Amino acid sequence: MQNSDLFDMFCHWLVAIRKYDFSHKESELVNEVNELISDIKVLELQPEYTLSECALDTGIEEETLLNWLKAIERKKQAIFYGPPGTGKTYVAKKLAKYLTGSSYGFVDIVQFHPAYTYEDFIQGIRPQRIDGELSYPLVNGRFLDFCDKACRHQDTCVLIIDEINRANVARVFGELMYLLEYRGEKMSLAAGEVFGIPANVRIIGTMNTADRSIACFDHALRRRFAFIPLYPNYDILRSYHSNTNFSVENLITILLKLNQAIANPHNSVGISFFLRADLADQIDSIWQLEIEPYLEEYFFDQPSKVQQFRWNEVKKQINL
Repeated sequence: MQNSDLFDMFCHWLVAIRKYDFSHKESELVNEVNELISDIKVLELQPEYTLSECALDTGIEEETLLNWLKAIERKKQAIFYGPPGTGKTYVAKKLAKYLTGSSYGFVDIVQFHPAYTYEDFIQGIRPQRIDGELSYPLVNGRFLDFCDKACRHQDTCVLIIDEINRANVARVFGELMYLLEYRGEKMSLAAGEVFGIPANVRIIGTMNTADRSIACFDHALRRRFAFIPLYPNYDILRSYHSNTNFSVENLITILLKLNQAIANPHNSVGISFFLRADLADQIDSIWQLEIEPYLEEYFFDQPSKVQQFRWNEVKKQINL
């Protein structure tokens, strides 16, 4: 670690100490100091990860990745959306790795679900038993914890919110709705604490459009994020299997027919189901136990369409 990096870290810690409320109990102060020491111990330079490596890993052209990175830097937050099996989370992780490469930043991930709340993400009162007595302290949620840690780093830190559309996002975000649009400003949270998103924080979300359409996001929320579509990219499938013993062209033809029958890009069957080196041995199981149940649900009132894409029919066309 270089001297300049140590100096910047020291400045961050000094600011944190100056902001600390010393009216807190001694045990709480000890916990804060231990957290700082823990950050010092784990702080390490992230390995270099180039854009060309990212393009190779994701199968996406560098020019496209650069366009997405511009959007993330411009808006500070973006959402990858598309049907299942298009690699949204995988791409988000790789871009986060690129953004934090060769730096002292870090990446964290949280998954939203229908029961996820403001208290889970921002802050809320949590019952705790201390020394045999029940108390109700105000506890930071995942985002505030993430931002507290990001304040002690000088480089880009990325929070990935997986399945962001499965929660009531406006309710979970609360005052964050304002802060996402007006980066650099601060405002009082529900409990009274003044908070602002650190300048080095980036947010990348993923949403499965088969679960909930992008149209379900209100315009106030949509304009705060860059929305990046990910649909089945068959060139990635071709590239992946160029080094395996699986002839993929017949499979691609079937997927094209299947997605044409589905006739809704938000519900298309993606390619990540088939990105396996042992696909020749696994494809029958994948198709019968993962693809067919999805088709049965989607075509619940059109059983004849499902029959066209049963494994017994598909395997004849793949020529296994």
